[in-house]
Amino acid sequence: MSNSGYLKTFIEASRRVGAEVVELESVDAIAEYVASRSSGTTLVPDTAVSIRHSLKSALQEAGVDVFTGNFRQAGQVPAAGVTFCNFGMADTGTVVLESTDENIRLATTLPEVHFVIIDPETILADNLAAVAPMTQLNQGSEPRFIAYITGPSRTADIERVLTIGCHGPRELHILIVESVSEDIMEM
Repeated sequence: MSNSGYLKTFIEASRRVGAEVVELESVDAIAEYVASRSSGTTLVPDTAVSIRHSLKSALQEAGVDVFTGNFRQAGQVPAAGVTFCNFGMADTGTVVLESTDENIRLATTLPEVHFVIIDPETILADNLAAVAPMTQLNQGSEPRFIAYITGPSRTADIERVLTIGCHGPRELHILIVESVSEDIMEM
């Protein structure tokens, strides 16, 4: 089964944990989707894939307020963050991002809404299938940050009451777009 064969399982698992999942046709469709579901400052880190697809320009043309300065000065709670991810895991609906770059970490944790873009060819079956790419992502002597994101932020450590968005975004939107990048090592 090809990686895209795991798509249905990935979508079902992601929705089960509270993510909104949509399949879109293009970067322009991504921009329209983001513009219709967020307002205010939006963080978009410069990554190889976002630059190649001119994501910031597409978002700005759609009317999204893309923040262009130092992400640490974007305000207390930016409205949204838009990132790509390295791969996803079908069994849990998890997206995985190599987030050593601080701007990626800020875009995925500070805003109320996180939009993450994934190519269906980068969806793996499970954690076991992720061993090889995780090994590659962690090569070298420099420490790496790897984020596993499964649904919106949630905690039950406050009086054992489930709280959504306490330690991160209240909403996670997974945008599935073919041919954005089939390379698991690129984001």
